[in-house]
Amino acid sequence: MVERLLKPREAAQVLGVSYPALKQWLYHGKVKSVKTPGGHHRIPQAELDRYLHRAGKKPGPGVRAGFRSISGRNQLVGRIVEVKTSGLMGQVVISIGGQHITSLISADAVHEMGLKRGQTATALIKATEVMIIRVGE
Repeated sequence: MVERLLKPREAAQVLGVSYPALKQWLYHGKVKSVKTPGGHHRIPQAELDRYLHRAGKKPGPGVRAGFRSISGRNQLVGRIVEVKTSGLMGQVVISIGGQHITSLISADAVHEMGLKRGQTATALIKATEVMIIRVGE
């Protein structure tokens, strides 16, 4: 599977930032790109995925447009890396900043939403408890 390369304007829209801001990120090395034989920047999809979890902080046309207003504040934007359905259940895995979150939903919901690998999606976490585990020293 060939990785998709986006033009800077497309990448800016996905991240919800202005085109001039993205160009500055490119020039300062904050966002990595590849250059075409003509010297134009192209940004790999995986490079954008590193920033999707931050994109939700400030609404932008590519990430939050068309979202319904919702009271849940624990919204994490990422990319779908796996979708499985079996019988009545569906399993959707979203990569958010290099971490994976797995959600079990109905197979009908998977089909109705048209969820597919590679799409941008938001995990809305609503829980009454959050447990903390200490890692390392």
